[in-house]
Amino acid sequence: MTLYIDPPTWPGHGRMWSHLVSDTSYDELHDFAASVGCPRRAFDSDHYDVPSERYAEAVRRGAREVGSKELLHRLTSAGLRRRKK
Repeated sequence: MTLYIDPPTWPGHGRMWSHLVSDTSYDELHDFAASVGCPRRAFDSDHYDVPSERYAEAVRRGAREVGSKELLHRLTSAGLRRRKK
């Protein structure tokens, strides 16, 4: 059971964002995201969009810091990648 987060380098809505994923299940991802204050509406198909101000808390609680390519690799390898239609 591991959660992964990439650096907050994605701009949007006047903020910088990270992506948070699980390599185990969406249930694990939803529970962890809620524990760091991310609302369910931040879930985007297969990941959570995490504002930069929540990044340190996610890492402190155990999310593993990885680059964006590694995050995508982990998500895909786990079979949890959902492509947008």
